[in-house]
Amino acid sequence: MNITGSTRVFYCIADPIAQVRAPELFNTLFHRHGVNAVMVPMQVKAEHLGETLRALFASPSVGGVALSIPHKAMASRAVGRATHDASIANAVNAIRRGEDGVLEGALFDGVGFARSLERLEINISSLQVLVIGAGGAASALAAALADRGCPHIALFDPDRFKAEQLARIIRAAYPTCMIEAVHSNDPTGFVLVVNASPLGLRPDDPLPVAVDRLGTDAFVYDILMKGQPTPLLREVHQRGLRGEPGFDMLIQQTGPYLDFFGFPELARAVAGEEAELRQLLEHSERV
Repeated sequence: MNITGSTRVFYCIADPIAQVRAPELFNTLFHRHGVNAVMVPMQVKAEHLGETLRALFASPSVGGVALSIPHKAMASRAVGRATHDASIANAVNAIRRGEDGVLEGALFDGVGFARSLERLEINISSLQVLVIGAGGAASALAAALADRGCPHIALFDPDRFKAEQLARIIRAAYPTCMIEAVHSNDPTGFVLVVNASPLGLRPDDPLPVAVDRLGTDAFVYDILMKGQPTPLLREVHQRGLRGEPGFDMLIQQTGPYLDFFGFPELARAVAGEEAELRQLLEHSERV
């Protein structure tokens, strides 16, 4: 990759940053298609996020910022405009500078998740879904499920207030969806179980759910991308159940990300390269 004085610079901010896969994916695409742009990983503590964003967007060289754990909710307060999905979830995972200089935020986790479920031929219109977590990613996923007709969503987070607050937000936007904060992470009776929490990033983390309580028809979607297969998915597969890591969710939102950042032609090209991108992420995780 040849970086010059005219290279468009994007940043990916998280804390920790090591588990984030977006930089390798975006840089692969930029290099492959001859786009003079680069995505730089940056670890930033939550208390420094606001000042970091102000400093980065003071430079016209910066094309945008992607955000991951734990910054999505906090970043929503730094933008002047937000897309529909971002407004409902009160979270953003992409920020750009608008033509008038106002920072604009978008949230693509939900569309990536929904497209991934479609690819896997999982019809959510009649499913009971358990979502573990109530942060920015969980907000996006819950909103996407409700928007696409999921009739019942249970939210579990150790921070009960946070889960109840998210349930109220989703209910207000989608009154026909029965969404509630639950007291337990027991997956019994749920056909789709989604780990939208950080559990699994550290080797001493407990499992997000008790795998032996899953039904034989259950599908587990673990959105984490580092350390795959996670302990959760290893146990799921050992039981002969179906499970999916977060690679495809990232790939399915890459096109919308690129379009938002001003690369519509590259966004269209991603659709024909999904298999190669999935192989890239899976291979680099194994080595």
